[in-house]
Amino acid sequence: MEILSSALIYLVAAVIAVPLAQRLGLGSVLGYLIAGLLIGPVFGFIGSEAANLQHFAEFGVVMMLFLVGLELRPSMLWDMRGQLIGLGGLQVLSSTAIIAIIAHTAFDLPWQQSVAVGMVLALSSTAIVLQTLGEKGWFKTAGGKSSFSVLLTQDIAVIPMLAIMPLLAVSDTGQTNTSSAAGTADPTQNAILLDMVPDWAQIFVIIAAIATIVIGGRYLMRPVFRYIAKTHLREVFTAAALLLVISTALLMVAIGLSPALGTFLAGVVLSDSEYRPELENDIEPFKGLLLGLFFLTVGAGINLNLLIDEPATLFGIAFGIMAIKAAVLFVISSTARMCGADRTLFSLGLSQAGEFAFVLFGMAVGVGALPGDLVQKLTLAVALTMMLTPLAFLLYERVLAPRIVKHSARDADVIDDTGSVVLAGIGRFGQIVTRLLATNGHRVVVLDHDPEVIENLGRIGFRAYYGDAMRPDLLHNTGIENAKLFVAAIDDREKLTSLVAHVAKHYPNVRILARAIDRLHVFELENAGAHFIERETFESALNLGRDALIELGETPARAERKKTAFRKHDFETLDKLRVRWNDSGVDKQFIDTLRSQNATLIEIMRNEQEDSNAGNNTKGNGKPD
Repeated sequence: MEILSSALIYLVAAVIAVPLAQRLGLGSVLGYLIAGLLIGPVFGFIGSEAANLQHFAEFGVVMMLFLVGLELRPSMLWDMRGQLIGLGGLQVLSSTAIIAIIAHTAFDLPWQQSVAVGMVLALSSTAIVLQTLGEKGWFKTAGGKSSFSVLLTQDIAVIPMLAIMPLLAVSDTGQTNTSSAAGTADPTQNAILLDMVPDWAQIFVIIAAIATIVIGGRYLMRPVFRYIAKTHLREVFTAAALLLVISTALLMVAIGLSPALGTFLAGVVLSDSEYRPELENDIEPFKGLLLGLFFLTVGAGINLNLLIDEPATLFGIAFGIMAIKAAVLFVISSTARMCGADRTLFSLGLSQAGEFAFVLFGMAVGVGALPGDLVQKLTLAVALTMMLTPLAFLLYERVLAPRIVKHSARDADVIDDTGSVVLAGIGRFGQIVTRLLATNGHRVVVLDHDPEVIENLGRIGFRAYYGDAMRPDLLHNTGIENAKLFVAAIDDREKLTSLVAHVAKHYPNVRILARAIDRLHVFELENAGAHFIERETFESALNLGRDALIELGETPARAERKKTAFRKHDFETLDKLRVRWNDSGVDKQFIDTLRSQNATLIEIMRNEQEDSNAGNNTKGNGKPD
């Protein structure tokens, strides 16, 4: 009953606080931390069991690293070796050295303790950063990719840190037990496989264990998953996926290494497996729940009395950690040639201390490398940095990034060319149009506001000009008044419609071809003055649908006829809906017309199938049935 009561408290707190934080734009991580703070130190709904529960919840980080590994094929990881060794290694070593020097000179800590503190605080929060980058869609930015590389390096760096920590033991720490103020025991105490062999053979045990993960994942697990998949029992496959993650983690613990690193390695090995999507789907829910629980316990574990007694000291340490790391990251980001918003994202995003601090601080106390009272303060400071990180991301997103982009935007290019076609927007849609026209001898003046795209096109021989097509002066400088065609291909719906309206009004002799996002956008563009409109995904989706019919047993000729019939009906539907559409939106008559046309389409497809069957019978029997 007590377990159910505790579970109820955690679930209620998460269900209320996390959606509210998301709605306010704070992110789910901060929502979990606030919920934990409220149910723990503030209202006292939970007690000391939160620390024990945190050890279990840390397995969410392990699962997250497994899922990250599934996304990284070995070839991709090899391509990242420069950033892993260079950027990541430089961050870990620089942050460790600078924090250690400050701890030794400013706070008079022995050099051993200073190095221990520097190593632990050099690490960042894999859980918070990866989850936030995913939620915000920043993974594919230069800052996001570099952050991911550094986090991987840090997870790998945990291995030598675990090995070095016992060597930093100081005899007068005042600790007489092996338990941590952070609540975590020495991880090496569980290295049962290493205890069974002499010291000189331990390295061979470690190598054998890693080889077991690699070879077993590549040659053993695939036949196992194939056998289980034939049973068509989803729950058994889920159990097998959990078995893989848990057994890998336990193996790494048995050799004194990070379980997160082991599951990451297992994920990489299975990344090119045909069962990768199924593994992701099965593990993802457990990862999400355990990560949420982990953040709840971090919030619940904050020593509010200590925070109330020494707020200036603790917040000073927290802000100091983030300031030092952000400065180091900002400096070393130049090695990756980052600039502007990416550099700021990289520096702020990794400035916090990470969840591995709770593990490493626990080990440091257990082996006598750090005193318990110091660890208690540093643990609270680490939790504060983790709670401040979502706010730092919010500051970046709402304040810093828009200003950086605004002030760092380069001046528009001087347009010294004219052509029969002016094209605005050279993304995935505009590039195809440009290449087709240019390779057929037509001069196309291209205008786009993405400097990276402009440079990439220049490398392959296509000239484009940097500038915002929404600026009337730049658009005029393209020589649009003498052009035959204007192609509107930008990917912002409202801007595209506004641009078409501007060209139609000021350059009435130019034919306007526009890219539409969807069916309703077609009507908006027609109303704005476009002469020809193409829905961006319609034709490609039709072709894929035809291919799907062929794969499902239709003959190519019959599939093509059905595609043609579908296309004809869709354009007829477009004509009928046009009459019902108005600027105020979609009304009941519009919906009724759409439903009627859908029913007609079903009948058309049924008749087409019957005609095809009749044709087959005529061919087989020499006469219709």
